[in-house]
Formats: sequence, structure tokens, C-alpha cells
Amino acid sequence: MSPRTAPPRFGPLQLALAAAGTAAAALDLFMDGWVAVEYARRGQPGWAALSLSLLVAASAAAQACSWFWLRSDPPALRPAVPAALLAALHLLQLGFLFRCLHALKVGWKVCWAKAEEEEEQRHMAFLSHDISMLRLIETFLENTPQLTLLLYIILQTNKAEISQGLGICTAFLCVSWSLLDYHQSLRSFLQDKYELSWGSSIIYFLWNLFLICPRILAVALFALLWPYGLAVHFPLVWLAMFLWVSLQGTDFMESPGPEQLYRAVVAVILYFSWFNVAQGRTLHRSIIYHGFILVDSTLLALSWLWGRAPSEEHWYLIPVVSAALPCYLLGLGLRVTYYKWLHPNMQVQQEGGYDEVDANGRTDGLEFRSFSEPDFVNRRMQWLAQTQFPVSQLARQHFLNGAAAL
Repeated sequence: MSPRTAPPRFGPLQLALAAAGTAAAALDLFMDGWVAVEYARRGQPGWAALSLSLLVAASAAAQACSWFWLRSDPPALRPAVPAALLAALHLLQLGFLFRCLHALKVGWKVCWAKAEEEEEQRHMAFLSHDISMLRLIETFLENTPQLTLLLYIILQTNKAEISQGLGICTAFLCVSWSLLDYHQSLRSFLQDKYELSWGSSIIYFLWNLFLICPRILAVALFALLWPYGLAVHFPLVWLAMFLWVSLQGTDFMESPGPEQLYRAVVAVILYFSWFNVAQGRTLHRSIIYHGFILVDSTLLALSWLWGRAPSEEHWYLIPVVSAALPCYLLGLGLRVTYYKWLHPNMQVQQEGGYDEVDANGRTDGLEFRSFSEPDFVNRRMQWLAQTQFPVSQLARQHFLNGAAAL
């Protein structure tokens, strides 16, 4: 089968999902603001300030990435608004929301307008890839720390307000959904037959949820024992992850300065969840990472058990902590299940795929889309797709040559 030259079609269903994603982002922002206001109203300005600080820091990092990407994008794909206005929107922390609304406008035109349909389809694919990555960045830099803070406050006060409960539920869903959306976005660079099925999507969503929940619980328990200790633990683990990412030689941004920002952001993601940034087989790196997180989370939970035995009012934490390890192991089991039977490499092998490059460019059973118009290819996400779905050395060289030509 020869490679297709077009991205997956963007239709009414995709437009509805994009609108739902934009609404979810707005709802999540509203929930965070509501929680902060509730803290201030109850006479807890410190928690309100910390919650807002996490929100601002995450937004600033996402806006910076968005601005750097816009500056490096081909002129034809930039929004038809003055550069000064774009800069002002990003300074006002509205760049991501503007991207979402702009994508909805383009998506509406793709779905209902007939003029230049193929060009608009490519434009929409380009925009969707960036939004998926920005959503992942903002989610992990804002939702996961907010989750930890919310859980810490609930455990400390031994009661949960409605706003806190809703905030926890929406944050957990946003984190797992952002990972799924990001993975689906990367898979769109493969041929259509490798798109994620509903069953595969559910497994992918669940194993990420089961791995993230115990990690956040362990960090919150450690903060319950020693709040200021977390100010030591997080920078140390973050620095280790930053060095690990740097040693793997990422090439995501267009210049060295923004690349350091990207590595710093990935280090925050790695504090909570696995994120692949390098080409080649990921088995050994994944084992090292999950082994480290499992040991680190276990030590954090044991520190809490050793330093603060649960009182009668916290008796429920014993079964919760006892279930954390099986939950993490279940997540690892689902992850192995996914990569053993649902990953593109495995699907190709079951279909009798090739292990070497053939005349049609098939490599290790995976075919990446060939685009006739390089300006419409999102180089950033294409590079990440290459790291997520490794191919043979010869195919990798073809990819690098193609990326250099963009």
C-alpha cells in the first residue's frame, strides 16, 4: 500500500470534539478560579495564593511555548491578525484560548465550506497538533500540582468541599484525557489503519489514570507529613529529570533557548508521568523510569506512615494507601497489554508487516504519511511521532532528511 498524502479527514465529529475540548479547558480554568476564591472566602489566603501561583506559572509556560511556535511557523499558517495583537494575547495569558477558537473557526470552514477543502484540511491538522501538545503542557504544569494541593488540603482538614471534589474529578479526567489526545494526535502521522480504536483508547486512558493516581497520592501524603519537605523533593527530582532529558538530546524547538524551556517542561511532566522524548527503543528507559518512580513513591508513602501514624479520623487512609501499589501495578499491566497487543508495531506484525524498508517505504511495519506540501506539516509533532513510534535506522535517516527539508 502506498503512503497517503493527506491527513485524516476533519469532519463534524472532530469539530464537536474540538469544541468539547475548548469547553473543558474553560471549565477547568473556572474550577481552579472557584477553588481559589473559596480558599480566600474561608480565610485561607495562603492556599488561595498558592493555587493561583500554580495556575499562572503553568499558563506562562504554555503561552511561551505557543508564542515560540507561532514565530517559527510558516507565514501562511499563522492567524491573520497583527503580530502585536498576538503578542498581547499571549502576554494576557489568552494565547491558548485564541488558538482553540481559531482552530474552531478553521474547523467550521473545513466542515461546511467547499472552497479549498484539501488545503484547509491540512491547515486544521497543523493547528490540532499544536493544540494537543499545548493542552498536555498546561495540564501537567497546572492540573497535577493543583491535584496534589487539593488532596493535601482535604487530607489536612479531613473534609472536602463541593468545589474541591469537583476540582479533583475534572483535573484527573483532564490529565488522563490530555495524554490520550496527545497520543492520538501523534498516531495521525501514521497511516489510517493504525488509528486508535475505542478499545485501545480506553486501555490507554485507564493505564495512565492508574499510574498517575498513586503518584499524586504519595506526593500529597509526604506533603501532609512535611509540607516544606516537598519544596526540597520536587526540585531535586525535577533536576534529575531535566538532566536525563538533556542527555537524551531533544530537538523539539527551533533554537537552543526555547529548547531548554521545553526540557524544563518535560521534566515537570516526568515528575508525575512517563513521557518519551528520544528515538529508539523505549523499553529500557521505561523500566528505569517506572522503577525510579515506584521506589520514590513508596519511600514517600512509607515516610508518612513512619512519621505520622494515621489517627482515628484518618483511618480510611490505610486501605487507600494499601490499594495504591496494586493500582500502580495494574496500570503497568495495562500498559504492557497495550504495547503487546494494541501498539502499531504489534498490529503490523499480526498483519504480516515487514522488518526492513521495502519499495513502498514500509519500515518495521510502520508507514509514516508522506506530505506533498511540507509547509503544512507540523515538524514539531512529526518529530515526537518519530520518537513515539520507532522505525529502522534507514527509515530514520529518511525521516531526518525530510525534516531537514521543511
